[in-house]
Amino acid sequence: MTDPERIPVIIGVGQVNDRPDDPDDGLDSLGLMVAALNVAAADAGVPLTEIDSLAIVDQISFHSLGKLPEPLAAAIGASPAINYQSDAPHGDTPVRLLNEAANRIGAGEVKLAAIVGAEALRTAAGRAAKAASGEDKSYNAIRKVATRREPNYAQLHGLSAPVDVYPLYENATRAAWRQSLAEAQTESAEIWSRFSDVAAANQGAWIRKPASPEDILRVDERNRPIAFPYSKLMVANSSVNQGAGFIVASLAEARRRGIAEDRLIYVGMGAAAKEPAGILRRDRYDGSVSMETSIARTLDLNRMTVADFDFVELYSCFPCVPKMARRTLGWPVDKPATVFGGLTFGGGPIANYMSHAIVSMVDRLRDEGRYGFLFANGGFATDNHCIVLGSEPIAAASFPQDFDYQAEAEAKRGPVPELVKDYAGPATIESFTVFYGRDGAPNAGVVVARTPNDERTLAHVDVSDAALLAFFTDGKREPVGTAGQVVALGEGFGWRAAP
Repeated sequence: MTDPERIPVIIGVGQVNDRPDDPDDGLDSLGLMVAALNVAAADAGVPLTEIDSLAIVDQISFHSLGKLPEPLAAAIGASPAINYQSDAPHGDTPVRLLNEAANRIGAGEVKLAAIVGAEALRTAAGRAAKAASGEDKSYNAIRKVATRREPNYAQLHGLSAPVDVYPLYENATRAAWRQSLAEAQTESAEIWSRFSDVAAANQGAWIRKPASPEDILRVDERNRPIAFPYSKLMVANSSVNQGAGFIVASLAEARRRGIAEDRLIYVGMGAAAKEPAGILRRDRYDGSVSMETSIARTLDLNRMTVADFDFVELYSCFPCVPKMARRTLGWPVDKPATVFGGLTFGGGPIANYMSHAIVSMVDRLRDEGRYGFLFANGGFATDNHCIVLGSEPIAAASFPQDFDYQAEAEAKRGPVPELVKDYAGPATIESFTVFYGRDGAPNAGVVVARTPNDERTLAHVDVSDAALLAFFTDGKREPVGTAGQVVALGEGFGWRAAP
C-alpha cells in the first residue's frame, strides 16, 4: 500500500491516572475519557472537534452513565459521523477498535479517528462505601445489577470469574511443559518482576514500585493466596482510576497537519480468533488454538518474525497468558513482555488495559526501536487479537483487511470432550485449582477430570482433608494426569485420590 490517504498512523496518545486522597473525589469513567482524549489531542496538535470517528471501550464502573458515545462527543465538542461503543468490556477491545479504525482509514471512510476507554473502580468503590454507610443518601448504585439466575454447572463448582478459571490453564500448561511447581512459579515471578520494573519507569502506571521475584513468590498477609497457584501480586489490579486514548489518522492527513515524521507510528495488520465462550467446551487447557492462530497470523500478515520486534506487550491478567503467548511468539523470558507494566502494576482497568499498552508502545517506539507487537486477551482466555506497530512503514500492511481468523482456529481445534455432569467412578485429572478466602485459608477446590471414555466432568475438592490438599498444592507430585475417583456425595460429586 503506497497511497498515503489509505495508510493509518497513530498521531496522538494520552493516558491519565486519577488518585485523590479521598477516592470519592475522583473522576468517573466519562471524566477520565475526556481527560485522556485531551492529552492525546495535545500530543497530536489536533482539535478533538475535528475527529470524524469516535470509538469507546465499554466500561463497568459507572454503568449508570449508560451509553457514552453522545455524552462523550458533547463533552469534547465533536460531531463524528462514526460514533460507537463496544458491545461488551473485553480485554481485546482496544486492539480491535484500533484495527477497525485502520480499516476505515484504509477504505477512505475517515481521516481522523479517536479511540478511548477508562475505568473508575476506585471512585466507584469509595462512593459505594459511603452509600452503604448512609453517609451519601443520594447515591445510586453504579454497578450493573446482574439478573438473578440459577448457577450453571461450572459455577456450582466455583468456576465463576476469570480468577477461578485461569488457574486451570496455569496448572495444565505447567504439566504439559514438564515444569515442577517451583519452576513454573519462578517463571511467573521473573516475568512479573520485570513488569514491575517497567511500571516503575512509566509515569502512566498505577504502582511504581519494583517487586523482586522473591516479593512475588512470598505469600503473606500482603500477598495472600487467591486461587492456586496464584497470589495477589500475580493477578490483575482493577482498583484503579485510569483512562487512555489515542488518535489515528491517514498518513496524508498527518502530513497536511504538519505533524513531524518522527511522531508518526504506523499501524500494521492484525488477526483475531476466539475460544468457545463456555469454559467446559474448550478442547484443552494446556494451550489455545485461537491464541496460537492470532499470533501466527499476525506475524505472517506483516511478514515478520519475533526477531523484528524491539518491544512486545503480552496481555497479563494472569501469568498463564503471557507464558503461553511468549512460547507461541518465541519471546524470551529474560526480556520484558510489557511496555506499560502489566495488569498488576501498570493497572488493570478491566477492558481498557490495552489502550494504555498502545499509548506506551507509541511512546517507546518514538524514543527508540522500529517495531512492536501487541497481544490482547479477554474473557476467560476467550478473546485474542494481535497487531503490530512501527516507527517505520510496514511494507506488507494493507487496509482494509479482514482480521477474523476464526475459521482457521476452528480447523486446528482438537475434539471437545462430552460433558458428563453426574459421573462417578475412575477418572484422571485434566486440571484443577484451590480457592482461598480473604483470610488466606483454603475454602474450596475443583478438579476437571476425564473419564475412561474421555468425557469431561467436575468434582469438588474437600479442602478439610489435609492429605488431599497437600497433594494438590505442595508441589511434591504433579496432580495433572494422575488417576483418582469421582465419588457421589450428598451435595454433588467429590474427588478422591486413587487407593
